[in-house]
Amino acid sequence: MHPYNSKILMTNDWLYQYPPLLRGRLLKRYKRFFADIELETGEIVTAHCPNTGPMTGISTPHSLVQISKSNNPKRKLAYTWEMIAVGEQDPTWVGVNTQIPNGVVRVLLQQHLIPALGDYEQIQSEVPYGQEKSRIDFLLQGPKVQPTYIEVKSTTWALGHQALFPDTVTTRGQKHIRELVGLIPKARACMLYFINRGDCTIFAPGDQADPNYGKLLREAVSLGVEVLPCRFEVTPVGIRYLGLARTEFSSSM
Repeated sequence: MHPYNSKILMTNDWLYQYPPLLRGRLLKRYKRFFADIELETGEIVTAHCPNTGPMTGISTPHSLVQISKSNNPKRKLAYTWEMIAVGEQDPTWVGVNTQIPNGVVRVLLQQHLIPALGDYEQIQSEVPYGQEKSRIDFLLQGPKVQPTYIEVKSTTWALGHQALFPDTVTTRGQKHIRELVGLIPKARACMLYFINRGDCTIFAPGDQADPNYGKLLREAVSLGVEVLPCRFEVTPVGIRYLGLARTEFSSSM
């Protein structure tokens, strides 16, 4: 079973627990979806890479990685690349599997671990909204709260202790910002950045990669869009919530 389809439990403060993982070294990532990995046994396998972006700073050959193995005979690739270790001193695990964050955020919301979101009672996923035919990741509702729309973005690029999003030009991400702005003032609109590594305490727009995104995000914040930069510790055992990062929107490139 693929780990994203396994049951997500709140056990010993883990929001997500991985199945048994295999250690190896990244040989190369290619054609976006593939990664050749040498296991500790010396065997070389090809794993599915769930992150189709540029993976800036988290795809360096010979880095230590962790992969999962599926028992599904219908899968073309049995292995999935789950995480990579970055940094020479005191390495940090960074989540690679972009299929996991939304499931983790759902547990986060079910446990009401972000007090700023209020006393909501209902959580809906993939709800159609907006003028550009979008679907919101989560919609929170209840008699005591204003409808709250939450868009989730996995964030892996870092400079020092600063997490940055995006790490490439993203017209889709720009669209989501415009859609969120269009919800105000009839609803709350939140951009939740899933910081997929435990070494970042600050979040900022990735102006170097997409200055237009940074400009749009700053304008959206000035109009009432809320930013929730959620920090997570990623380990071969599981994923733990660390709270909100500090935001820095002072200037754009």
